[in-house]
Amino acid sequence: MVIKSKIEKALNKQINVELGAFYSYLSMAAYFGSHHMTGFAAWYKVQSNEEFKHAMRLYEYIISRGGIVVLTSIEAPQEQWKSFLSVFESAYAQELTVTGQIHDLINLARSEGDYATEIMLQWFITEQVEEENTAKNNVENFKFIKNTTEGVVVFDHELGQRK
Repeated sequence: MVIKSKIEKALNKQINVELGAFYSYLSMAAYFGSHHMTGFAAWYKVQSNEEFKHAMRLYEYIISRGGIVVLTSIEAPQEQWKSFLSVFESAYAQELTVTGQIHDLINLARSEGDYATEIMLQWFITEQVEEENTAKNNVENFKFIKNTTEGVVVFDHELGQRK
């Protein structure tokens, strides 16, 4: 069965969202890199690559269903933040927004009777639970260390271990 036009359009829009998240996390990595926080920078580089993989998962799905991928402009991401904590808070807010968008896609798939797309999107639901939890934990951990030099250095080192 060929993908329905409404679903194809919505999934193409989500590809753009995921690529925007890729770009956003890469900007966060650059911000931390410019502040010599190599662990935080490395963590956000890995995160940006995950978002790119999410976009490619949707890309491949559209093609596998006989659809056409339409890539659109990606908005320039934020470049500066008022504090390290605000970067972590921005990432958490971004994940919450993406979760809402995935829920909207599932609702659309259900309303269109597109069970294959609904099943494919279940992977994203599971992924978003993990993404939200990790982002929230990063915020809470940063708040816990209260921006102390020792705490920031240890947390930077800890996040830098992510591969």
